[in-house]
Amino acid sequence: MSTTDIRTEIRHLLKERNAVLLAHNYMRDEVQEIADITGDSLQLSMEAAKTDADVIVFCGVHFMAESAAILSPHKTVLLPRADAGCPMADMVDVTGLQALKAQHPGVPVVTYVNSSAAVKAESDICCTSANAVSVVRSLSEQRLIFAPDRNLGRWIAKALPDKEFIYWEGYCPTHERLTAARVQEIKAAHPDALFICHPECAPEVSALADHVCSTSGMYLYCSKSPAKKFIIGTEAGILFKLREDNPEKEFVLASPALICPNMKLTSLEDILLALQSMQPVVTVAEDVRVKAKAALDKMLAVPRD
Repeated sequence: MSTTDIRTEIRHLLKERNAVLLAHNYMRDEVQEIADITGDSLQLSMEAAKTDADVIVFCGVHFMAESAAILSPHKTVLLPRADAGCPMADMVDVTGLQALKAQHPGVPVVTYVNSSAAVKAESDICCTSANAVSVVRSLSEQRLIFAPDRNLGRWIAKALPDKEFIYWEGYCPTHERLTAARVQEIKAAHPDALFICHPECAPEVSALADHVCSTSGMYLYCSKSPAKKFIIGTEAGILFKLREDNPEKEFVLASPALICPNMKLTSLEDILLALQSMQPVVTVAEDVRVKAKAALDKMLAVPRD
């Protein structure tokens, strides 16, 4: 089948199955182009939950599809590539988190949404990269356990020096590949550009940024900024929508290493096969789902700054 035929058949099956197609900001361009909704991970699950779709096709990685299943337990959630995982999410497990909690009894656990449903279920509250500072500030306790991303945790700690963090030493391998030396090099090559990066980057990289924010924050910042040129310090997939929404502006990827192989697994062919077979389905056990949703609900109740 030609690409055009595949796209046509995907749209036909989406209608036939009463399905909504979600694509994370880091997906391949052609996947983002055909999606009904694009965005960051939790935002996509929340938007899908509002629809009357019976089926959610999540073009992302496994923990994202789990989040959709947590928020939409009566919908069928398809993850076109079952092998699309997240190395950072895999760095924290329930047994390890339980052991850390036992070492620090009574200390609340704040867990980044880039984590499994089972880990969320062991947490007191979740956060996204966009609301992390607000979530941590909302806690009355001075000490907290933060999992799994040490870089996001240290970025929050910089904003909230009165809080004491116990870090889980996880990280995003893709963002970790962006070094301060590379940033200085690319800034020197483009002195007229602003450098913006994701808080999953290492602290020494974030320290060089003109602005640090989530992927959704990057879209907003770049569209509102009078600047005409930006160096982007996050996964390459974000460039598709940045360029589409801001054709008069220039976007330079901070490093060619900023490509997540898991985020690039899903193809149009995979989406078509998933819709044809209604597989692979991602589910979350009800006892885990209820606890994980409680941690997400607590997060959603926190007012944004």
